[in-house]
Amino acid sequence: MASGTVAPTPDAAAWRSLQTGLTSAGERRMVLVEGARDLAMQWLQTLLPVIELEGGLWVGAADDTPDDRLTGIDPAKARQWLGRETSLIVWDGWHGNPPDALAALSGTLKAGGLLFWMMPSPEAWGHFADPDYSRTGLDHDQIHPFAERMAGVLEADSSVIRVKLGSSEATQLPELPTRASEFTVATTADQQGLIRKLVAFGLGRRRRPLVVTADRGRGKSAALGIAAAQILQQGRRQILVTAPSRNNVNTLFAHALESLGTDVLKARDNRIDIVSGAQLRFLPIRDLLREKPEAEVVLVDEAAAIPVSLLKRVLLGWPRVAFASTVHGYEGAGRGFAIRFRRVLDEKTPQWQSHTLSQPVRWADGDLLEPLISRLFLLGAEHSSGTLPEALAGEVTIEPWKPAQASEAELAEAFGLLVDAHYRTTPADLRQWLDDPAARSWRAVIGGKTLGVLWGAVEGGLSKELAEQVASGKRRLRGHLLPQSLASHSGFSQAASQRGLRIIRIAVTAQARRLGIGRSLVAAAIAGADREGLDFTGTSFGGSSELHTFWASCGLQTVRIGLQQEATSGEYPVQMVFACGAEGVSLVKQVRARLAQHWLVLVPLNWKDLEPELLVDIASGLPSQCGPDAADIRDLQNFGEGYRGFQLMIPVLRDLNLAPGFAHWLRVHTEAGLWCRAVLQGWSWPELQREGLCSGQRDGEGRLRALVGELLQNGPEL
Repeated sequence: MASGTVAPTPDAAAWRSLQTGLTSAGERRMVLVEGARDLAMQWLQTLLPVIELEGGLWVGAADDTPDDRLTGIDPAKARQWLGRETSLIVWDGWHGNPPDALAALSGTLKAGGLLFWMMPSPEAWGHFADPDYSRTGLDHDQIHPFAERMAGVLEADSSVIRVKLGSSEATQLPELPTRASEFTVATTADQQGLIRKLVAFGLGRRRRPLVVTADRGRGKSAALGIAAAQILQQGRRQILVTAPSRNNVNTLFAHALESLGTDVLKARDNRIDIVSGAQLRFLPIRDLLREKPEAEVVLVDEAAAIPVSLLKRVLLGWPRVAFASTVHGYEGAGRGFAIRFRRVLDEKTPQWQSHTLSQPVRWADGDLLEPLISRLFLLGAEHSSGTLPEALAGEVTIEPWKPAQASEAELAEAFGLLVDAHYRTTPADLRQWLDDPAARSWRAVIGGKTLGVLWGAVEGGLSKELAEQVASGKRRLRGHLLPQSLASHSGFSQAASQRGLRIIRIAVTAQARRLGIGRSLVAAAIAGADREGLDFTGTSFGGSSELHTFWASCGLQTVRIGLQQEATSGEYPVQMVFACGAEGVSLVKQVRARLAQHWLVLVPLNWKDLEPELLVDIASGLPSQCGPDAADIRDLQNFGEGYRGFQLMIPVLRDLNLAPGFAHWLRVHTEAGLWCRAVLQGWSWPELQREGLCSGQRDGEGRLRALVGELLQNGPEL
């Protein structure tokens, strides 16, 4: 007990009345329990037993719950509660405050719910040693602007119920206005409209895709599941569902199963069979595109997390495709998806339709917790749109920028840019951006308006001993993503001992793209890293030809491709760097030479699914190896003329890929895709046929022979 102080006894009747009123109004509230932790625990231990507590959660030390009826949950497992609901959450901020988990769990509170947040007094938050800081390298002695900003948001919001323990100030519970009707949880008019639209789409004409966007908590996935059931019941035989992971469609399948009722013949984890023989089936995106099963309808949930290149293949591969995504969510946003994918839809299926869900399901429109959480974590941060004449591009100023010192409007605008540009931009990223002393940022401004922003962080500088342990695979440290990755995969320990700037995010508003602003931001970052005496500037991104082309245009060179595809996007991580100093130049030269040396072995073993366009782009930038010798030229001539078998030629054909000038020549050839898949990546003829790259072995070999003949006659000198 702090200094013998005793927590005041809460008014149980008033709190129960508040719960009843909130339930009737369809609202929820945050309760900030301020002051010493022991007082907060004592106060909660007095209050919780005498108020309504149905399915409450405790986020804190498992053996220290204030009420045994609460279900303990680790913040790292907050995702497991998505799609479920609870009436009360007690969050022990003294135990740590990971932003993503707090934002996520707030969405599980149903109408009448209370979120109790145990914390020090808000004026102390900037210097509060949050136990979660150590997880992301923020456990430093400097002030924490993210926490300071949150404290300011809470103090300015009159909806927050503040329990000031250790103070004489009484707790003020809100008086709720009388409602004409009591709030009930039911299928909303918004959902019903979407279900009707989805059913009409599923039973209607081909090539009229539907794009569905919604904030979280709007019942998007439930509507998809109900509509899928009705489409099957009305005659369709096969509906395929895909998403970044099976967990993303748990709600969809649960509502489909419930809606089908007695029509269900058999239900398994990834499949529901109904008595008519029709089927609802889940396939991961890569499996869907590889197997290409027949289906009248394909539903893509959380489409924003899937690369546009894959969405385009789904769009063109099936007759009726619906794409759904969350617009503002704890784990990222779908607005950027809508922006990037719109061009494809307009070009390929100009009769596409859109539908937006805005009405919440588990709480009323007037709920005050949702906008509070949105302000705390900038979940709804948006960059204001507007036109930008191309003539004004010359007036753009690129300047170093500190987001922690920006106004709330400037911060929201800049963070909105990052959210639009990258699906996985989360509340935790906002905290890292504001609080990390190693962060470096630049922005592009015209007339006081932010057009672009770049966020980077200084990494590396490990001791020689640590760097050698990382390079040998004996150690893996927290942070330092790029230096450690290069050291452990290339084997050069100096990659971890050198210091570099890793570009974490870069974004330019849609109205100002194609004007060179992105390249100017990168150039400013490179120059800043050079002035700071760093050895390189680099980045790591989910591999796509478009992004690789951008970074290459900025002068960065490929140094590594990850061996494992990213769980959400299915893309291979690609790392590129620009060497700043003599030691950096030497390192990059060695790393790239080693990558080129191992390239022809690594590709068929590890990167069989890498997009051919990206593969050729990377190969064209690698250091060239020796060209074919006289015996190889003889074999190539015989192959081109149809006399030498393909299987015997694979070693010679593969070696061509690093011959001087070949990859550049191949980039624009119509058979580049077939060459990459058959020669470099080792696909079988049936696989090539299913991909539509050839009609069979004879056709494929014939086209490769023609390519080699053209190379020998009109290609670069070998």
